[in-house]
Amino acid sequence: MILHRLGLINKNQRGVTLMGIIIAVAISGIIAGAATTTIFQVFTGNARTSNHMTAVRQVQNAGYWISHDALMALDVVPDTGDTGFPLTLTWTDWDSGDEYQVVYSLIEDNKLQREHYTNRDINPDPNTTTFVAQYIASISCQFTGGELTLTVTATVGGWKPASETRTYEVIPRPG
Repeated sequence: MILHRLGLINKNQRGVTLMGIIIAVAISGIIAGAATTTIFQVFTGNARTSNHMTAVRQVQNAGYWISHDALMALDVVPDTGDTGFPLTLTWTDWDSGDEYQVVYSLIEDNKLQREHYTNRDINPDPNTTTFVAQYIASISCQFTGGELTLTVTATVGGWKPASETRTYEVIPRPG
């Protein structure tokens, strides 16, 4: 008896309609499109943020090292060209009397190089050579009125390129 009633209930149902399938596919497409857009934005944002932070860090490294050495320098000699590089900073240690010289230059592959010399007249080879920054798109300095003005731009390429420019003003120690 119960089986007979169940058979009567399902008798008029014919299955899934075409309209039902179209609505289900449309809703699934909207959900998939939203998920794809969200994932794409997450990856794009991460790449952009990562490249920007790399550019900021490279500009900060260049500014830190040049500022650090310029604060100790008694003699600041930028190149006479358009950019002022290579930049030569010289000072004498008060305790030992040793003369220190640091030369900054922009080399191939957009790297900023720092060569450190101790008593260069006696030993013409650098004590250390360090790359203090990379991705340097442009760098320039001027030494006027006892103040060193340094402008550095780093550009990190790739999928989402980013760029950062900063200007540093440093007054070396008085002679």
